[in-house]
Amino acid sequence: MYAKGMTIKDIESHIMEIYGLKCSDTIISRITDKILPIIRERQIRPLEEIYAVVFMDVIHFHVRSEGHIVFERYS
Repeated sequence: MYAKGMTIKDIESHIMEIYGLKCSDTIISRITDKILPIIRERQIRPLEEIYAVVFMDVIHFHVRSEGHIVFERYS
């Protein structure tokens, strides 16, 4: 989130909104400081010529059967 331009306050609000967790500015800064070098290293790595891609599409339906809810998957 930080790498995409969100401020530390934005991240703090986002985590609270999505997960209901309170994170201090210090915790977010420490995490960001640890992962930014890893992100930068990954961004500048050379790319392979070919990558395998697998695309899966599945729809999940909640179905009641004999008084119980079961999950049916259709793909």
